[in-house]
Amino acid sequence: MKTILVTATEESTGKTAVALALAELAAERGLSVGYMKPKGTRLQSNVGKTLDEDPMLARELLDLDAEMHDLEPVVYSPTFVEQAIRGREDPEELREQVRESFERLAEGKDLMVIEGGGELTTGGIVDLTDADVADLLDAEVLLLSRYSQAGDVDDVLAAADDLGDRLLGVLFNAVQEGNFDGLDTEVVPFLEGRGVPVLGVVPREQSLAGVTVEELAAELSAEQLNDAPGDAFVERFLVGAMSGDSALRHLRRTKDAALVTGGDRPDLQRVALEAPGVKCLILTGGFRPPGAIIGKAEEKGVPVMLVQSDTLTTVERAEDVIRSGRTRDAETVETMRDLLHDHADVEAMVGDAEPTSDESESEQTEE
Repeated sequence: MKTILVTATEESTGKTAVALALAELAAERGLSVGYMKPKGTRLQSNVGKTLDEDPMLARELLDLDAEMHDLEPVVYSPTFVEQAIRGREDPEELREQVRESFERLAEGKDLMVIEGGGELTTGGIVDLTDADVADLLDAEVLLLSRYSQAGDVDDVLAAADDLGDRLLGVLFNAVQEGNFDGLDTEVVPFLEGRGVPVLGVVPREQSLAGVTVEELAAELSAEQLNDAPGDAFVERFLVGAMSGDSALRHLRRTKDAALVTGGDRPDLQRVALEAPGVKCLILTGGFRPPGAIIGKAEEKGVPVMLVQSDTLTTVERAEDVIRSGRTRDAETVETMRDLLHDHADVEAMVGDAEPTSDESESEQTEE
């Protein structure tokens, strides 16, 4: 049996989508595939009562007959971390718990896909970093990284040193079109010259890079004040706390953004509606804007959303929606499956895993 652990140099790099897409590609090759996320990190409550959504999605998409306590043996919540710092969690017991869950999940499987938690170093408090987990479960490691500038290679090399011989290779994900040439002609040869295999460069796909206005409104429990369509994508948030003239110069340089500002700032709202890169207005504090603003936004097809929370709280919540990956669902995994098929060396990742199904054994017996 082969085991692959998918980790990353930073959070929100696409681990879930890549792990599940890789599992699906392996299943298409006739392999029996299992999944596990030893540290549940994408939680909705500090006490960890709500389980990580990623194993739930994996169980559904991969049709796994497995218990959640095995798919996610450690609920790595803020409360858990505090208890660990106080010495109330036993690292050795946790490691044994992870090992036992893995053995149950791996029974009869040709390939186990392990999803890392957070980033490479998450779990160090209880000796369960992704490198520790790889050693514990005898896994090869697929390292995900973004790339926007040459300095990002530092993080890749540091991670490669940490992982050592367990490193299967690096997959650059969500790479902007303008960065492809530099990666291909300079960075990839450099890394491979340092003994770090590069297994793919996956281009940025807008549907995986942000959330739609409609999804954002649902997550923020926002009231939409006009009938503009909510299918535009939002990837960043701007806080409207400047004068109208200064805001216009700034807003004209942005794209795929939402302006978050007080509902009592019609000057900023009016300016934002002149900037093509602003896809929606999020008005805070429960203050409704003048009717003229709503009418102009309707004319330009820009949704206007109203929330009761203050601007800072709203921005923090909206950014958390982007980071947590609101669009991580079956469609997201299918998109990533196609991207990996076209832009990554899937053979190098799963090619040496061999089917051991009962059917194959039966055929060999008959022969």
